[in-house]
Amino acid sequence: MKATIAAAIALALLATASPRAQTQPVGDVAFANSGAASAQPAFLYGLAQLHNFEYDDAARAFREAQQIDPQFAMAYWGEAMTKNHPVWMEQDLGGARRILERLGTSSAGRVAKGGTPREQAYLTAAEALYGPGDKVARDLAYLEEMRRLHAAYPDDVDGAAFYALALLGSAHGGRDVAIYMRAAAILEETFASHPDHPGLAHYLIHSYDDPTHAPLGLRAARRYSAIASAAPHALHMTSHIYLAAGMWDDVVAANEQATGVAAARARAAGRNPGGCGHANMWLMYGYLQQGRHKEARRVLDSCRSSATGANGLLLRAPEQDPLDPDNIPAASYIQMWSRYLIDTGDWSSDVAGEDIPLGSLAGATLTRAFVRALAAAARANVSELRGAAAAARTARDGLERALADRRNDADQYRRRAGVIDQMVQAMLDAAERRPSDAIAALDKAAAAEAEMPVEFGPPFVDKPARELLGDVLLSQNRAREAMHAYELALQQTPGRTAALLGAARAAAKMGETAAAQDRYAALRQIWRHADRVPAEVAAQPGR
Repeated sequence: MKATIAAAIALALLATASPRAQTQPVGDVAFANSGAASAQPAFLYGLAQLHNFEYDDAARAFREAQQIDPQFAMAYWGEAMTKNHPVWMEQDLGGARRILERLGTSSAGRVAKGGTPREQAYLTAAEALYGPGDKVARDLAYLEEMRRLHAAYPDDVDGAAFYALALLGSAHGGRDVAIYMRAAAILEETFASHPDHPGLAHYLIHSYDDPTHAPLGLRAARRYSAIASAAPHALHMTSHIYLAAGMWDDVVAANEQATGVAAARARAAGRNPGGCGHANMWLMYGYLQQGRHKEARRVLDSCRSSATGANGLLLRAPEQDPLDPDNIPAASYIQMWSRYLIDTGDWSSDVAGEDIPLGSLAGATLTRAFVRALAAAARANVSELRGAAAAARTARDGLERALADRRNDADQYRRRAGVIDQMVQAMLDAAERRPSDAIAALDKAAAAEAEMPVEFGPPFVDKPARELLGDVLLSQNRAREAMHAYELALQQTPGRTAALLGAARAAAKMGETAAAQDRYAALRQIWRHADRVPAEVAAQPGR
């Protein structure tokens, strides 16, 4: 049987699966399978939402399909696949195995329940993903099975999409350009003939969401918001390209849509939408770049109530990474708080003095210590800075303890902590009148940060090292060196307004009027809806 989600809409009125889902625009998928006709609407909706990373919604739909057709092996496959989050390097191994055990008690027996050789190939791949070995070994075994499936069924659009996603999930050391471009090549070939498929557009965005490759992802980003306008994560995903390109109006628009749809769904389900998490943080960061500080503060305040509530220190799901701030309300708040203070420079505000409980959240504790050091440096309070530096060292030790049992992604967190440590030392050196030591420490920090694999999104080190280096150099009237630092910073964070403003000031100090005016003009464009445009920017003549 070959079913499409468009055909499923017509079937939905007759199916026992809930018609709620099948009429929502989540993408156009087609997947030949041996399941009952009445189970197709739920299955296809689940498949589309699996591609959209709307994992909870997808799992519910796959369970609906199982209830309609208890022998529908691919419905169990789909639900099991919702427990694997490749790009995020998350996996609920126990949960996935329990789902597969409902299909059958043995691996061979489960695979045999696939109605066709192609279905059995998908089931074999799932068995590899959730079989023996550690996560790295299982991810690589799954990748090999998906390579075989794609080779055997080259016209299978979902096979191509999931093979490309498996490639992205094999980059255990962080973004690997060669791997990401291999995935993009597979996706581009199929996307040309299937422009409404949610997985193809989604995974292309993930392949390209760094400053170098972002222009290649604009077509997929523009398309994806139309493909899956009812999926909050899909709406947010487009901003991965826009942020990497410094397109702040698009970043804000995408995340306003995403958070709006997510909030409406939460209210419809009787839940409090909350204000923390991935899309909210990106929305707030976009507002900050636009100079809309009041809107940014509104988002920050809406997160604070969740962060300090009963579940503020709890993971939202067992498979999630406790060091990813998006996954715990209190950590999400600290990440947003850090962005707010760094990008507003409002070090004397009530926000700067927050002290919410963080328990054992090692990553959030380090971030807070770093921001407190930045605040002390901005206030030129040497004794406070010394205390903040000591707190940052203690926080780094706590992070090391949290990373002790982690194998796959510990290096990236350690490298971030090392960069922060060097930056805090540089601020202390500058405050204690050791300018040469400060510059040397920041040079070292900037070089270390540049060698880290690129992380999508706002800066992984909240105040980029090259940006801080530019600030310190400019304060020492070393304008030409500061300009070089800011230009390098802008290569890593295109359109970031703090670096643009620093570059404008450096150019003005150097007497390069045209260069300064160009950067001030860029800032006026970005800040055209700002709460307040700084006088030095507003007063500059146009170019």
